[in-house]
Amino acid sequence: MNTSSMESASLLSNQSNESCSREPALENILFAGFYIVVFLLALIGNGLALLVFSRQRGPASPANVFLVHLAVADLCYVAILPLRATYHLMGGHWPFGEVPCRLAGFLFYVNMYASLYFLACVAGDRYLAVVHAVRSMKIRYARYAHIASAALWVLVTVSMVPLLVTQQTAQVDNTTICLQLYREKTSRRALVSLAVAFTPPFLTTLACYLLIARSLQQGVRLESELKTKALRTIGLVLLIYLLCFLPYHVSRATFILSHGHPGASCEARRGLLLGNRLTSSLTCLNGALDPLVYLFGAEKFRDSLRRLLCGEKAGQSVATNGEGKRTHESSLSAKSEF
Repeated sequence: MNTSSMESASLLSNQSNESCSREPALENILFAGFYIVVFLLALIGNGLALLVFSRQRGPASPANVFLVHLAVADLCYVAILPLRATYHLMGGHWPFGEVPCRLAGFLFYVNMYASLYFLACVAGDRYLAVVHAVRSMKIRYARYAHIASAALWVLVTVSMVPLLVTQQTAQVDNTTICLQLYREKTSRRALVSLAVAFTPPFLTTLACYLLIARSLQQGVRLESELKTKALRTIGLVLLIYLLCFLPYHVSRATFILSHGHPGASCEARRGLLLGNRLTSSLTCLNGALDPLVYLFGAEKFRDSLRRLLCGEKAGQSVATNGEGKRTHESSLSAKSEF
């Protein structure tokens, strides 16, 4: 390997052999196909969700506000998947230049963590609605949810600005590599930001849903069907975390700690790269799975979707499905949320 190749490869976490970062043709085809399928599913699902939310009548609930922002984040999140697919279809070559590489990574990670935090907000709101139904009535208003959502967007966007101002492409034997697509540059400081970005929303969501599940199991006024439906919804959200987000953050931490180790073999580095990319691709499934949370986890959403698809007119139930339920005890509050 000549000197210029070694300098470029050093941007890929100081790899000692160019073949360690070269993807097989079949791998590129599979990644590209996966991204195209996920993009189409997420585009249809979240686009339809936004249409349904925009047609709902009556006062918006805090949960609906967070779900709308979640759908927006998911759409922005998967918008760069065609670029990832193109990257793999061209054999791991990035044809779009430095600035689009930075923007692709920035948009991807801003909206991934926005999705994480909005899922946590939905969990927190449902916890208040189910476990503290009466006491939470004073704070569970849509305007507070809008303020919290705006603050979250600002926080996540500002925290990801450094991705826009650092070099993110490298040249390896006339092939342009976009490091920002999979965060293949390693830094020990990234471990801190990784933990800060992921741990709070994950623990918040986990704690809220576990407390909701305990409350539902202990509640004597909740019918069995409602309990089962609520627990299935909780299980779906936790599954999204365990399938889409937890593997990536564990793999990413392992990648940062191990990939640049001087004793790591080419095979080990190649395995770490593949694991990093596989788990990163799994995070994209979040955009396709979140519409299932809307569908199975919100009765009002199902009613609105049914009317939209079947052409039914809105009935009296829409008007009573909003603020009227806010005055009831936890059983009715839980029913409105699940």
